[in-house]
Amino acid sequence: QAQLVESGGGLVQAGGSLRLSCAASGRTFSIDAMGWFRQGPGKEREFVAAINWSGGYTSYADSVKGRFTISRDNTKSTVNLQMNSLKPEDTAVYYCAADRSYTRMIGIPSDISSWGQGTQVTVSS
Repeated sequence: QAQLVESGGGLVQAGGSLRLSCAASGRTFSIDAMGWFRQGPGKEREFVAAINWSGGYTSYADSVKGRFTISRDNTKSTVNLQMNSLKPEDTAVYYCAADRSYTRMIGIPSDISSWGQGTQVTVSS
């Protein structure tokens, strides 16, 4: 499995923007999908966005559509999450994920092979 390291979290006011990045290392040849999940205070981990490495397909949670954009840099094995128009309810620990299966990334998160340690995003009102 790959090793994932997130960066870019922090504190921002409502309406502001943040950009998260996740760099993969190790067994990156096995990756065909990367994504972001988040876990807010007292909540379960939830899907945010995912991207298919080979085809560039993307998927977003309804709560972030139109505000968040996921992108990839194949040469650097990096995935980014541009978050605009942030809301207090976006406050959470954001986790990067990687897997060989895009279908598993968006449908069976419990089976995803690689996870990062998480980065805190706090949106103040």
